[in-house]
Amino acid sequence: MTDTLPAAADADVVTEHPDLHRPEAFTQQGLGWVPWLRPVAEADLTDVQREALVEPSRAAMPYFRLLARDPEALRARTLTDLDIFFNTDGGVGRAERELAAAATSRHNGCVFCASVHAAAATRESGRRDDVQRLLDEGVHADLGDERWNAVVAASVHLAETPLAFGAADVERLRAAGLDDAEIVDVVNGAAFFNWANRLMLSLGEPEVPTSRRGGAA
Repeated sequence: MTDTLPAAADADVVTEHPDLHRPEAFTQQGLGWVPWLRPVAEADLTDVQREALVEPSRAAMPYFRLLARDPEALRARTLTDLDIFFNTDGGVGRAERELAAAATSRHNGCVFCASVHAAAATRESGRRDDVQRLLDEGVHADLGDERWNAVVAASVHLAETPLAFGAADVERLRAAGLDDAEIVDVVNGAAFFNWANRLMLSLGEPEVPTSRRGGAA
């Protein structure tokens, strides 16, 4: 049975963060995230909610504890996420999957998601400068090779509206060397974050961690 929200007087309270140290630019450095609605306290998570987190470490993250108010949806969301980005038995490599998520997040303006997946794209590819160019210059930046440029372009077209993604994007990806299974992985990464960005952007906002305040965002 799906967990329900607390009493309306409590659930409807929107928490503002007027003194929040917001990032000033897209970054590959780690960011925090604060919710506008009250997440479930870690100590109050039910067994069903903890199971829905899939990974126990996520109990420390307010975003996932907020989503835990609907544990069935959270579990489905998390298993889908993990399968898209970590099931590499076939299809495209992790770097291109993370690039699709980073490009989508950059286009949609989700600074937090872009930071996580840009850093992962760098980690998986070693191409830090190319990834940073995407963050600094935007989704139309030349990333140095057609394979990456095609992944970004397809991801952005899908993010703009599904109808903007079409045969030309598929043919460009094929011409860049991706087969059908690899193209499906790119589409899945972009589509998932086109949805996830909107969820995260509507529930809270990123913050610069205390350890980096006073330095570059």
